[in-house]
Amino acid sequence: MASQKRTFALVIFASLFIVLAVNQSAAAVAASPPSDQGSRSSSITFRGGRIRNSSVAAASGYPDDEEEDDDDVVVLSLYYESLCPYCANFIVNQLAKVFQTDLASIVKLRLVPWGNTQITPTNAWVCQHGPDECKLNMVEACAIYAWPNPRTHYQIIYCIEQLRLNNRWQSCFPTLGLTSTPISNCLSTGLAVKLERGYADETARLNPPHRFVPWVLVNNLPLREDYQNFVSYICKAYRGRLTPQACKSYKLEDNSVDMVNPIQACFPENATSWIQFDPSLEQPGTYN
Repeated sequence: MASQKRTFALVIFASLFIVLAVNQSAAAVAASPPSDQGSRSSSITFRGGRIRNSSVAAASGYPDDEEEDDDDVVVLSLYYESLCPYCANFIVNQLAKVFQTDLASIVKLRLVPWGNTQITPTNAWVCQHGPDECKLNMVEACAIYAWPNPRTHYQIIYCIEQLRLNNRWQSCFPTLGLTSTPISNCLSTGLAVKLERGYADETARLNPPHRFVPWVLVNNLPLREDYQNFVSYICKAYRGRLTPQACKSYKLEDNSVDMVNPIQACFPENATSWIQFDPSLEQPGTYN
């Protein structure tokens, strides 16, 4: 019986991507999505190499990744939601700079996939871009949990968000040489719901509260409309002795906000769906 449940969970997880492919029109935002410049390919060159696959078959399903030294680091936090096109654009075309340069040597990256999701009095979730976004947020939360090393789970989320940005879906795990078993286990056991509730609490405690997504913090300082200038804030916040080459060659700007064009972000008031998603009903068999 347990074997059948695990097999069914794998089928469920694979079906999620098919469902999202079919229902992309329901997940699109009212505003035109950002261009996908620089994101035509499904691969990216990361300093330090691609993710390791030596331990993904661990019996626990949740392999341990390499620990990084927390000394002299700058904490970069991104609060986002999976189907916001501006979040996808930022993750694929901007945040990748952390791993394409030596910024990763001083940055502790935190990804928080909850965004503008609301919780109703009956504990149902209302995701800004519909139930598919609730489900994909859970998938990305599971990836963060299963592969805690930021370099690893970022590449998974990069792949997922890139495919969303290019309006096509496929499973990223075979592409990255990973098994989807940890994700399936996370979804089928209810762990995904617990992880998302934790992210919901963290997002609700933000002070000041977030006004839109992507909402970016550097050492707990919200960048607000200037979030695309995050590299400058990282370099200014660093107090260590070994300044990354990326900071030496980067033009530091105090504020790069475009006062003419509107901010590229998803605001809660612009929600495209008010369909409730009941996480308590998300048992194996409900993703197809």
